[in-house]
Formats: sequence, structure tokens, C-alpha cells
Amino acid sequence: MQHRVIVLGAGYSGAIAAGRLAKRLHREDVAITLVNSEPDFVERIRMHQLAVGQDLKPRPYSEMFAGTGVEVRIANVTGVDVDGKTVTVTGPKGAAQLAYDTLVYALGSGWNPQGVPGTAEHAYEIAGRPGALRLRERLARLGAGERVVVVGGGLTGLEAATEIAESRPDLDVALAADGGLGDGLSPKGRAHLWKVFGKLGITVYEHAAVTRVDEDRVATADGRDIPAAVTVWTTGFAVHPIAKATALKVTGTGQIVVDGMMRSVSHPDVYAVGDAALAMGAGDKPLRMSCASGGPMAWQAADAIAAGLTGGKLPNAPLRYFNQCISLGRKEGLIQYVTADDRARRAALTGRIAAVYKEVVCKGAAWNVANPTFGLPVRRRRVTPERAAKASAARASA
Repeated sequence: MQHRVIVLGAGYSGAIAAGRLAKRLHREDVAITLVNSEPDFVERIRMHQLAVGQDLKPRPYSEMFAGTGVEVRIANVTGVDVDGKTVTVTGPKGAAQLAYDTLVYALGSGWNPQGVPGTAEHAYEIAGRPGALRLRERLARLGAGERVVVVGGGLTGLEAATEIAESRPDLDVALAADGGLGDGLSPKGRAHLWKVFGKLGITVYEHAAVTRVDEDRVATADGRDIPAAVTVWTTGFAVHPIAKATALKVTGTGQIVVDGMMRSVSHPDVYAVGDAALAMGAGDKPLRMSCASGGPMAWQAADAIAAGLTGGKLPNAPLRYFNQCISLGRKEGLIQYVTADDRARRAALTGRIAAVYKEVVCKGAAWNVANPTFGLPVRRRRVTPERAAKASAARASA
């Protein structure tokens, strides 16, 4: 009887995990099912580009996983029963219940209005393809001189503001940040950021926490009213709510608490990767929600699952950071080198070479997802009899 592995979500983390498992485990011993709501891979780190009218290369999962043994199921996940070890999905053929022996939870995150009045009603977001396309349509209708206010001084906000300003120099683009522009970057990184923002004509409102979003303006905690024909909200992400409705141990924000192998601390047959999980990195600091975290987490989980089923050695790769890659339009970039626990070093790469560097990183991330089993040595190990028996016993008692 095959060991049933279900992977929920086919973003960067889920797709990488499914492909790596297919390369690590013998096809006769496991059945790997990848569940995702859309039929094509979404390059989430390029949503600011999609929003300004750039087209992205289609990457159908049916092509990505052809010949790998991974079954791709296009459906929405509507429920997870971690005690009964089942997942409820709704697809074109209606609702269905899928049973698993091992679950990889990678449903990721979406935008986070953070309860600020008016945000859900009036702001636009770029946390996913639907939001980016909605913003794209709205930006296309803006006339010369109209103002776009990007709320949020994190990496997403910086990339959105510069992309919009570069692609639409006729617009009045502004950024409102809770702190200072480039907080967390090195002096060289901040200086370059200010230089690019100045060249693009972006107005910066520092220490401007937005407390209300109206149709034509935003209000800040210090009493400022900032006019805005369009408000783009980029102040962080909120995880998919399903995990919080399960018996899994989660944080107050709904992230699944995992150990160093990305295994749930409350349900050892569940692994969580990407934004959905709270994992600790270097310096015992939580990994931030990012593609840079999601890939290594997926590798760790897949290798741990394979080792557990085949009697192999558990992985011991460090979860750490090397740099923060920021695109500032198509012509400028900023590569901020960081410590293992994500603190800025003095060194930073700037300008055109940094833009090329970031583009290579983006293409590499998408290529790795689109070719999930390429490059890995063929080590499809057999599931050991005792582990197969244990899985069967657990299945019978469920």
C-alpha cells in the first residue's frame, strides 16, 4: 500500500517540496498529490511588475510536474482534519475528501489590512495575482498627474513604489512608511534608496502610520491627510486562516509552530513550510515571510519526510540568510548583504548590476519551481517495510 503524501498549496514552497519528494522517494511506494487553487504557478515576487502592465511567462503545473509522478489537483482547500488525517477540497467536480498519511501544509499568505478602517473597501493589494490584476486595471485608467500612495516601507512597498513610478512617470507617486525610509538597511543601502526615490520623483512620508483609508486619501496617526487617487497597501501578510481552525498548535497570527525539520510540534504527521509556518532560523530568530525562507524550509521538510520513510539521515542544513534582493524598477536594484539572522551588513550592491542580480534571482526561483526535480541526484529510496507497516497500522486505526 502506497504512503499518501498530500501537499497543500503550490507556491514556491509547496511546489518545491512536492518536486523534491518525487525525486527522493520511489514512485511505487508513495502517492504524492499537490493541491492548488490555480492551474498555473504565480511568480509572487513579480506581482508589482504584473500590476504595472508587464506580462509574466505562463507556467502550467500540468507541464511542470509531467512525468514526475506528482498528481496535480486543481481545487480550493476548505477544511483540514488533522486528527482524522483528511483534507476537504472543492474543485470543478464538487467537494471531495482526501486522506493522507503525511501532510505538507503550504497554503501561504495573503494581504493583511490589519484592521485599518477603509483599507478593505478602498485599498489595492499585490499579494497575489487577482489583486495585482485589479490594480493593473485601475492604474491603466489613471490620468497624468493623479496620485498613487503606496502604504508600507518594507521590501514589497519599495518595489511597488519604484515600479509604478518608473513605468508611469506621468503619475504622482508617494510612499508612506511607519518608520524611516530604508530602516534596517545599511547606510550605503539607505543612501542608494533615497537616490533612486529622488530620481523617480517619489514623495516619501516617513513615520507616517496610516490609520484610515478613504476613497481619495489616507490619514496618518500624526494628523496628516495625504491625497490619493489610488492607495496600494503593502504592510505585511496574513496567513491562510484554515490552520487556525484546526487542532494544530499555531501562533496568535495562525502560523503553524514547527520544529527544525518543519514538523508540527503538535501533530508529527504534518509538516508546514513557507509563510504558513513559524520556524526558527539563525540566532533562534523566527524566519521572515519571504521566498528566501520558503525554499530552504521546503528542502528541509521534503528531506526530513524522505529520511523518516526510508530510514535515511535527517537533514541538518542551516536555515539562514545571505542577502535581501530589492528591485527598484527595471533599471535599478539594491542587494543588501545580511548576517545569518538577517541583520544588515555594511556591504551592499547597488545600481544596474544589482538590478541584473535581482532579475537572475527571480528567474532562478521560478526555474527551480518549474523544474522541481532537475539537478537533484536520483536517489529514489524505497520506503522501509517497518515504516510502511507503521503507516498502515495508523491508517487502520484512524
